[in-house]
Order: sequence, then C-alpha cells, then structure tokens
Amino acid sequence: MRVFSIASEAILESDQLPQFLPANGFVWVALARREFELMQSEVQQMLQSLCGSQLVDLHIADMLNNQLPSHYDYTSQYDMLVFRRLAAGSTESDLSRPGEILHRSQAKAGMNALRRIDTSPVAFAVFDRLLLTVHPVDCAVRDTFASRMLAAFHANLFTSSARVPHSSADLMLRITSQMVDGYLNLRRDITRQLDQWQSQLLRPDGRFNDWSALLDARLMLHHLDEICEDQRAAIQDWTDGLESLKSESSHSDRALELLKVRSRDVLEHIERVVHHVRRLEQSAETSVQMHFSAQSNRTNAIMRTLTVLTAVFLPLNLITGFFGMNFEHFEFIHLEHGLEATLLMMAAVGVGLLIFFWRKRYLGSAH
Repeated sequence: MRVFSIASEAILESDQLPQFLPANGFVWVALARREFELMQSEVQQMLQSLCGSQLVDLHIADMLNNQLPSHYDYTSQYDMLVFRRLAAGSTESDLSRPGEILHRSQAKAGMNALRRIDTSPVAFAVFDRLLLTVHPVDCAVRDTFASRMLAAFHANLFTSSARVPHSSADLMLRITSQMVDGYLNLRRDITRQLDQWQSQLLRPDGRFNDWSALLDARLMLHHLDEICEDQRAAIQDWTDGLESLKSESSHSDRALELLKVRSRDVLEHIERVVHHVRRLEQSAETSVQMHFSAQSNRTNAIMRTLTVLTAVFLPLNLITGFFGMNFEHFEFIHLEHGLEATLLMMAAVGVGLLIFFWRKRYLGSAH
C-alpha cells in the first residue's frame, strides 16, 4: 500500500490509510488487489470519513476481478474506471487468479516480445479529492509513476503548476496515459520480432517451422486489438461524462478543459496503439499469404519441369513400344542399320521437343 498526499507545495508519502484530506490538494491511495480484498472494511470507513460516501458492492467486485475488460461507470459521488494496462512483464502479475491469455507458458521456442505484455486491469475510483487505485501485485506502472513524481518534486521541477496533478481525475488520466505508453515502448521489439518471421517466411531457400509461435502472435495481436477497443470505449465514456461536470462548482472551467485535453491525449495514444497493432496484424497476414504464394509458385515450377520431362519421354516410349511389338513380318527390325536409325530418330524427337519447350519458356526460370 502506498498513500500520497499531493498538493502544489508538497507531496507526502505514507504507508497508512489517511485520516484527513490536505487543506489544498488531494490524496492518492494505491492498493494491491490482495490488499484491497483484505482491507475492504478499513477502506470503506476511510471513504465514508473523508468523502462522505462508500464504494458500491458491484464496484468492489469489479475491482477484485482481474478478468474484467476496460469499462467506465459512475455514481453521484464518484466515477469508476477499470483500465487494462499494456505494460512490460514476463510473468503473471496476479498470482492469486492466473489466466491471462498473454501470460502463457514460455517453454515453447520462439519467445517473442508479445508475451512480455501484461494486460492485468487497474481499477480507479475517482472522488473529488481522493483517488483510490487497485493494482495487480507489484504493479510496475504504479511504482514507476510514483517514483517519477517524487523524483521530480525533490529535484524542484514542480515550478509550474502544469507538472502537478491538480485533481484526482487529472492524476487518473496521467496514470492511464503511462499505461498505454507502456505498449508504445515495446512496439520496436514487437516489430523486430515480426520482421524476423517475415524474412524467414519469404526466404526462398529455407523452411519456416515456427508456425505455432506465429499463430500465437496473431492471436495475441487480435487480443490486443480487442483490449484497445475496450480502452477506447471506456475513455470515450469518461470524456462524455465530463460534460456533466460543468454545473459543479468544484471544477473550474480551466480545470475542466485541462481534463478534456488530457482525455483526448489518452485517446490519441490508444489510437496509436490500435493503428500499430492492426498494421502488425495486416503485415503478419500478408507475410503468410506471400509465403504460401511463393510455395505455390515453387510447386508450379517443379510440376512444370516434370511435365516437360514427361512430354519429352512419352514419344520415346511410344517408339520403343512400337518396335517392341512381336510381329512376324517387320522388315525395319531386320535392317542392317535399323538400330542406328531408330536411335537417331529418337534423339531428334527428344532434342526437337526440348527446343520447342525451351522456346515456349517451359524450361528454366520463369521471368
């Protein structure tokens, strides 16, 4: 558990649930999913004391569910956002409930960068002056964002108010933006992996045997596309919900505009991820089609050569079969130079057919 009291003049961290709100600022309470499950009553008491409201039972169930897709919901007291992260991770982040599609066994050959993407959900309960987040165990997104925030403060970089999250909603959007950027940081490795497979697929003198890994990669890309669609729908619903804040006195016009700008920025980042994932999907599909097209062309070339050889030897077989018939009176067989004449005729037929097929470009490489 990490608790931050955030204000323009100070950022304080604690490992205990807050007893009061800062005079000028808000509080960020970050809990692991298992911690939140064990501390439900304490968290509900804290919310009742500081915010005058508690979490709805259905929202608590959503926070504890690590299979839930990204979505947005709201009440009159707080907003609820579940956002599946796209972060780097090589193992299952929530050991209590395994089962993510991107966290399969890595025993197979062809380990690829797509298996490093962790899509565990992060839940946000956004009150006016308090942000409650429920993360997977040892969430790197939470720790990285908190470290950057504290480092920037201690380095005296908060000289501008734009660097300080001015509200719990602003902090939530900054965290979601970093969660999406976690995929953007991995896209170079993912692209390099798929480019390697493409070069192997299109290599004329090689055989591609890593079909299971390629199939897994295509399924993972499709799964990422679905996750991004849910993310985009959730943030879009959140953005539409900002219109209802115009009548609330606790949000100034400038603060509301900043929230809208940051929401659109998160949507733009998600669009970049969707564009990149779909481009990789299309590239992988095109490479597979080109591979089978090349295989088909090579097969056609082999069959064409075999057909030409068959066509050359068919008349020769006809000649040998004709002279192999047992006739009593076949004067040509008894001629003194019959064998030489027959061989010359067969050679002429064979050479003539080879020249004919060569002029028709049935032999050699097709251009």
